[in-house]
Amino acid sequence: MTTQRRSYETGHKPKCLVIVDDTAEWDRAVYYASRWAIRVGGGVVMLRIIEIEDQNQQWLGVADIMRAEAEEAANEALDRAAGRANGIAAITPERVIREGDPTAQILDVIDKDVDISMLVLAANPGPEGPGPLISMIAQVTGSFPIPVVIVPGDLSDPDIDALS
Repeated sequence: MTTQRRSYETGHKPKCLVIVDDTAEWDRAVYYASRWAIRVGGGVVMLRIIEIEDQNQQWLGVADIMRAEAEEAANEALDRAAGRANGIAAITPERVIREGDPTAQILDVIDKDVDISMLVLAANPGPEGPGPLISMIAQVTGSFPIPVVIVPGDLSDPDIDALS
């Protein structure tokens, strides 16, 4: 990625990117990002990634139905997350739905929005590990184009308030 961040230049404002997925801890990332946004006068970009497996051409009609259902579910998830952000910080986050490989889509969203200055993720506090997205991002973190903030999934609202 070669796009220079412009978050703090005149006419720009810093934004954080939050991934809204099906994990229980997405709410912790949204909460942190929303609190951060009101503290710094920034914004929040919420990304939902649809992972559609390759479909056989003879099942193209079924694939279209599956894609439409996945997009509807993505919009519902973003509605919930945006409602949560609005309730926390009275902000209206930007919403992005992408399809494909999660790492590639995250990097592309960051590359296309020069105001995104950090990625906020929340980690699963359970024994099964931090979650697939954090595990995947950890593999590329050394060359990631922006800072990654990982919020522990078992932090309470007051704990996050004290940190953001």
